[in-house]
Amino acid sequence: MKKLPVCLALILSGLLTCCQRPEEAVPPSSLLPKEKMVQLLVELHLNESRVEAARLRADSSQALFNQLQKNMFWRHEVTDSAFWQSYRYYAVHNKDLDELYGIVLDSLAMRKAQLHTP
Repeated sequence: MKKLPVCLALILSGLLTCCQRPEEAVPPSSLLPKEKMVQLLVELHLNESRVEAARLRADSSQALFNQLQKNMFWRHEVTDSAFWQSYRYYAVHNKDLDELYGIVLDSLAMRKAQLHTP
């Protein structure tokens, strides 16, 4: 019976030390700079729009999107794992992801405005 409080204390302290707060998350070694992430996110969303506009069957849409994404990573000389690790890192830091998506949304809005300007 005396061991139960000690065990609970050890378990709780272990859980608390294992859980890192977002401010303490360690950046991955292949962290992409914010500017590169913005470029990739803009292109990723444009690719999603292209696939959606093509109105293909679900499996064909997925295949097309995967190919566009693969080409995008190749052109930007980025691995998909580096992109997703960076995305997860920025997602843990809410302010960083908010900042990135603010720029992405502005970029997409400017592209849309350019399309509608005679």
